[in-house]
Amino acid sequence: MGTVFEREIREQPEVLARQLERGRAGVEAVAEKIRAADPAFVVLAARGSSDNAARYAQYLLGINDGLTVALAAPSILTVYGARPSFGDALVVGISQSGESPDIVTVLEEAKRQGAVTVAITNAPTSPLARAADGCITLQAGEEKAVAASKTYTAQLHAVAMLSAALSGDEARWAELEALPDRVAGAIDLSADVRPEAARFRYARRFVVIGRGLSYASAHEIALKLEETSYVLAQPYSSADFRHGPIAMVDRELPIVLIAPTDRASGDVVDLIDALVAREAELVVISDREDVLARARVPLRLPAGVPEWLSPIVSVVPGQLWALALALGAGLDPDAPRGLHKVTRTR
Repeated sequence: MGTVFEREIREQPEVLARQLERGRAGVEAVAEKIRAADPAFVVLAARGSSDNAARYAQYLLGINDGLTVALAAPSILTVYGARPSFGDALVVGISQSGESPDIVTVLEEAKRQGAVTVAITNAPTSPLARAADGCITLQAGEEKAVAASKTYTAQLHAVAMLSAALSGDEARWAELEALPDRVAGAIDLSADVRPEAARFRYARRFVVIGRGLSYASAHEIALKLEETSYVLAQPYSSADFRHGPIAMVDRELPIVLIAPTDRASGDVVDLIDALVAREAELVVISDREDVLARARVPLRLPAGVPEWLSPIVSVVPGQLWALALALGAGLDPDAPRGLHKVTRTR
């Protein structure tokens, strides 16, 4: 574990176990406030990795909790000075640091209009936490690596806990109890992918494809590749990829496919024939042996992960793949050029 980034990737099972133990009561209290408000819809405000956690929330709260969920466009408020209607909404700000002024502005305006507001942050005394009616505090500890790993999965985990609390389904909490071991299994299965990554050290562009719940993982893995290896990595839904971008596929375009066993991954798997026919080299994240067998680089997931929790597990091999690519190219993933741990956008 020569880098902080790797060390924090490996801390994730411990973080999730701690978060479940210490955070359930607080999450259930937030869920009670939400139920009392009975919001008509949900708006999620976030940037960077937190925005990818919001994508997971958009799918999960829609699938499991029947909520209509939209992603906020903070510039509507901060750049254009407009005031969209939040009065009947639940507005959730997601930020590791809780310090981005544009995300805080969204919650402040929503609260001014009478919406119920919630912060999900690793910093319980941050401006975002202070702006919210309720705060779900991550239990990630200090994250030193610029490229987020443990705070990202902790954000997803917080969203999953909130979904379980809103549903009142005790079976979901039991599945959350098993999650740290699933993540540990994913780390073990992809512990050393540096030899496989070596052949891609000169690649300057990647495509990352997932669908449904895995769409968030496609965005997050692409971001990790860009942050740590300075490559152009474009995330797509498999459905959107068919609407034009598939034309750029050739032997010089490595493609990362995220295909855990779930209802949406069949569409991702259906792309494989077309991609192989164009000689694309495939990096596949899956628990399905028939799919992994067709990959240049198979990144195995532990079997039996519940569909609704799969993005918390499937992003981990992607984090390790990004780490391996950076190290193989002689780059320091702990010091990405031009980046800082806290980014304050307005």
